[in-house]
Amino acid sequence: MIGTRGVPARYGGFETCVEEVGARLVQRGLDVMVYCRAVPGAADADPADRIGATHRGMRLVQLPAMRTRALETLSHTALSVVHQVVRTADVALVFNAANAPLLPVLRARRIPVITHVDGLEWRRAKWGPTGRRYYRAAESLAVRWSDALIADAVGIRDYYDQEFGAPTELISYGAPILTDTPSDGLAGLDLEPGRYHLVVARFEPENHVEEIVEGYKRSGSTLPLVVVGSAPYADEYTRRVQQAADSRVRLLGGIWDQGLLDQLYAHSLTYLHGHSVGGTNPSLLRAMGVGAPCLAYDVTFNREVLRGTGRYFRTPDDVARLLEAAEDDPAGERARGLAARERAADYDWDDVAASYEELCRRVAHQARAPRPNGRRLRSPEVSPHDQALAEQAGADQSFPQPGPAPVREA
Repeated sequence: MIGTRGVPARYGGFETCVEEVGARLVQRGLDVMVYCRAVPGAADADPADRIGATHRGMRLVQLPAMRTRALETLSHTALSVVHQVVRTADVALVFNAANAPLLPVLRARRIPVITHVDGLEWRRAKWGPTGRRYYRAAESLAVRWSDALIADAVGIRDYYDQEFGAPTELISYGAPILTDTPSDGLAGLDLEPGRYHLVVARFEPENHVEEIVEGYKRSGSTLPLVVVGSAPYADEYTRRVQQAADSRVRLLGGIWDQGLLDQLYAHSLTYLHGHSVGGTNPSLLRAMGVGAPCLAYDVTFNREVLRGTGRYFRTPDDVARLLEAAEDDPAGERARGLAARERAADYDWDDVAASYEELCRRVAHQARAPRPNGRRLRSPEVSPHDQALAEQAGADQSFPQPGPAPVREA
């Protein structure tokens, strides 16, 4: 498993997927190696220590990365690929289409490659025109050089179908189902069960934390808004979130204690999910799995997951309206949370891991088949329209839904 920050999972969806799927693949008898980014300051450690560690049965290889936003992922993946080509795994699971330029190295060693393409990275406002063009080109290379592609949402699957005529394997994430979650950890945060609203997100424009905070500030809510999250290389956006907040907003920063996070999810009056471009999101699934009532940004990905159990917003005024309605009807919110937990049961990590294993075995044993050429069936690079949308997003984060995404039977 190549291309993520590695495990234990402390960052995002890819890391959660690697941990939950990798551990289950070990239980199913597979030998799993995970490439991890060494923490700063660990470069002087004994290389044997960095390569010999294990976590939940997975063998870990910790390698450094260049600590810049543009090069961190690619530099670490490059070292991981070099390390792997002398070991020749049966299958390489590569996460993030941005790593696609490195796939020919694995292919030259006859290592079958499965690429988990993630969401529509080129729509993220943090990337300028050059970064957006790079991600668009990387998508094409992933289509051309991968033996199989994984999409975690119907919208992503349809995007690759419509853009490239490329087949993908639709494998989503899992949702831990928790009942009777304790609340003893809330007292240390000066919170009461059912008497706060919650946001858990990396501080990036596409996650709409600033808009949520602004909407809360416009509302007549009497309960506090608790914001959990941070992000590397996001100082300016973090300042904007801080400036949008008033005295009712509790900015807690990053919390890495999963048990405490589960308590925060489970006992919130509402969980506000602003993610808009990344496909199916494990944070949303985790909130649903503990029964949190979910208010989600109105895009295809979130509607696909929540269906009728959620309510949706686009603007700060929408947020204000939904928060006030929730405080007026807490019993209704609890009922929506229970419905969300029932819906979350459709997302099972054991089923997800079984799908990964089946795909890995199939790719490892089949003859290498011709792939689509990676040419777009539509515009070959970032169109003026797409660039204008991305630039607009940098100002007001009003992303459109990710193209037409009809829900088709699997």
